Amino acid sequence: MITYCTNIHPGESWGEIFSNIKTHVIAVRNAVSPNEPFPVGLRLSNRAAREMNNDVSQRFQDWLEEKGCYIPTINGFPYASFHRPGLKEGVYLPDWRSEERAVYTMLLTDLLASWLPEGMRGSISTVPVGFRTRIGREDYPAVRRNLLDVLEHIDRLRQKKGRDIVLSLEPEPGCVIETTADAVSFLERMDFPEGLRTGAGICLDLCHLAVEFEAPSGSLEMLSQAEIRIGKVQVSSGLRFLHSEIDSLGDFVEPRYLHQVVIRDGDGVLTRYNDIPEAVRLHSARAGEEWRVHFHVPIYAERTQACGTTNFFIEEALPLFSRDVLLEIETYTWRILPAGLQAGTVDESIIREIEWLKART
Repeated sequence: MITYCTNIHPGESWGEIFSNIKTHVIAVRNAVSPNEPFPVGLRLSNRAAREMNNDVSQRFQDWLEEKGCYIPTINGFPYASFHRPGLKEGVYLPDWRSEERAVYTMLLTDLLASWLPEGMRGSISTVPVGFRTRIGREDYPAVRRNLLDVLEHIDRLRQKKGRDIVLSLEPEPGCVIETTADAVSFLERMDFPEGLRTGAGICLDLCHLAVEFEAPSGSLEMLSQAEIRIGKVQVSSGLRFLHSEIDSLGDFVEPRYLHQVVIRDGDGVLTRYNDIPEAVRLHSARAGEEWRVHFHVPIYAERTQACGTTNFFIEEALPLFSRDVLLEIETYTWRILPAGLQAGTVDESIIREIEWLKART
């Protein structure tokens, strides 16, 4: 299955989100899947989820069926406004220390259970616990309790409705779960009861893996050995700067999102920074280094005018996934891309990304 995440379209209320779906998702569906049902990678804010009473939910389900669409996944990472200036590390709040995060996620699982096609695995992608500098080991009991509440809720839905839903923690630079190894270690530490472990999995974001200089085969092998399920794969691409290109890094500074930087020196040692300005201020670039930046760019782009991308990482990773895994394109940064990467309308860019991905799967 190939889709894209609707977090690319600004909107927090259900009315705004549904308007985007009717406008953009249908345009994309008509272009890339006119004769086949189209999966929708739905992003719902807490506000929108609370506005979805039974009647609204059923009307949406009826509309989806009429338009030849279905919902296999919900992005439950951004709780509130995702496109506001100054968001930065606020995107992780409330994190998994908070009961608010658990309540929101259970709302999403209820909705997904009502929309998910019979016999299909569903997924809710979520915050990788929280921003690393905000959470200490003393917070882990609260984190475990909140995650456990959601896993028990998922298990009750499975028993009642027969729905298989995976709560998919999404490793991201700068967070408690930053790498695949962190994910394995964290889930081992949580030591969830045997019957609930299959409800906890991973959302693999390929930009994040590439920025962390992970090897796709190594990541998948770690998850397989630990028997951790992949809820979905977010197909995304980041920035890659070699030494001669570092002076162009400032072109990507903007006030909305965190753009974490990971630098690998000639000996393979990694140095991490939480955002571009911090990296530029604190790190003296040296020959032989490679800088990778968490700044999503269209997956078909091998280069920007300033630097390379991690597009190569997607090409390396795709053959390793089973054909039934959900591939969700996530270029939510479209409106802040440099002009050279904003070719055509947002719908045209999404269509181009989907066609590029289809040609490689």
